[in-house]
Amino acid sequence: MNRPYIFCHMITSIDGKIDGTHKQIPERGLNAKDFYHIAFGENSYYQVDAWLSGRATSEAGFTKGKTPSVDENAALVPEGDYIAETDLSKYYVSVDPSGKLGWESSNLQYRDTQAHIIEVLTEKANNGYKALLRELNISYIIAGKETLDYELLMEKLKNTFHIETLMLGGGGVLNWSFIQAGLCDEVSILMAPFADGSASTHALFQTKEGLSEDIPVTFDLEHVEKRDNGGVWLRYKVKK
Repeated sequence: MNRPYIFCHMITSIDGKIDGTHKQIPERGLNAKDFYHIAFGENSYYQVDAWLSGRATSEAGFTKGKTPSVDENAALVPEGDYIAETDLSKYYVSVDPSGKLGWESSNLQYRDTQAHIIEVLTEKANNGYKALLRELNISYIIAGKETLDYELLMEKLKNTFHIETLMLGGGGVLNWSFIQAGLCDEVSILMAPFADGSASTHALFQTKEGLSEDIPVTFDLEHVEKRDNGGVWLRYKVKK
């Protein structure tokens, strides 16, 4: 398969959680800045062309629960993908199979990084939502009928958008589904010095019925580094 190099880069608590009440403490903010600089910015370790997240992560981080302003009577849009024009060199890839995110602009700002949005839809997404994306100049890819076709998505990101290095940025279900599909080459974890002990918050990797299974995966440790603010940076290669 012709696809980008894919690495999962996440900040976690000591107990492996990616969200929870620990996000409210100052230490989280300090380590979050370090997490950002590992993958973005002038002196970053990775040269990221795009980063990819699931619908819930996109909603929490960017659309903030907004409802899309869909015209159910919109004129029928052409079939297939929509590739919008942009001057930006980075992309944010949002996996949103049914088309539910309330975007209001074609670009987003993540700290110092600007990126053009690519919505990943399945054939379940309705015409009105696709018409809205076109009106906003947001690119979209159709990858699958009822469920996401990961291989088709990766080929389109590589061939159409020329994405060579792709970062997975959560949530845990999306991260694990890529691991289980054999589509993740490396895992990068910034483990930060806090925990909240919650049994109900999301972990770095999680299964979801009908999407992925709890088939064990092993990793080769590539790098361990003590970071500022008590963090530890771990890099693993995924064993095939």
